Amino acid sequence: MQPRDDRCDERGREPPVPARRDAGGAAQGDGERIADGVRGAGPGEVPARLCDVAVELLPVNGASVSLHSDGMPVQLGASSPQAARLTEIQATLGDCPCQSAALSGAPVLACDLTEGLDVSRWPVFAQEATAAGVRAVYSMPLGNETVCVGTLDLYRDTPGALSERELRTARLVAGMMTTALMALPRMEEAGDPEDERWLSGLAADQDQVYQATGMMMAQLGVGTDEALARLRAHAFAHGRTALDVARDVVAHRLRFTPE
Repeated sequence: MQPRDDRCDERGREPPVPARRDAGGAAQGDGERIADGVRGAGPGEVPARLCDVAVELLPVNGASVSLHSDGMPVQLGASSPQAARLTEIQATLGDCPCQSAALSGAPVLACDLTEGLDVSRWPVFAQEATAAGVRAVYSMPLGNETVCVGTLDLYRDTPGALSERELRTARLVAGMMTTALMALPRMEEAGDPEDERWLSGLAADQDQVYQATGMMMAQLGVGTDEALARLRAHAFAHGRTALDVARDVVAHRLRFTPE
């Protein structure tokens, strides 16, 4: 992945207050505060706990974390209903900051969804996000230099850029999120089938999206990408989320036919 940040200019921000920094560049103490935020949490609670910590440490109103697979982000945790809603909007639209961050492997900072380049780049998402009360989105990739497994998405109700210190803190949270997700045992490693310690258990909704996509491929005679595009288009046209439509397909409440 290319080490490129999708940055924006600051607008009307006060200069950041100088802070003591550790060797990694984050404000001293941030690492300890992040660790304290998840201490004692079960594996399934870690994503949401880290989202809460991100909101405490950064000038944002909400945070969510998602796995990305086959172009569809699947939510693992969120700090608030608004953040969870924004995750579903991004999953439904596809063309959005978190998808750009997952594809590039670099932070994507949509600092002003009310005007300018960010609106031109994601016009439909900008409209949906601002309608939901969000004016800026900062998407941080989760993974390493060769693979991106998901994103940490930070939401704010006012336009503006993150300072260098704040961006370092966001990277630190994303790094700890990646470590936590990669440490979770997979299904085949879990001792009890009912135990959702394994990573797949955290993203149970992903199975429904996969199943619905497969059913639509058979119904329409199309490939995976086209089936997923049709699912998203139907969801957007009817004011629903992609996950809601997927559930209807799996439950045989909705069937797609060739045009």
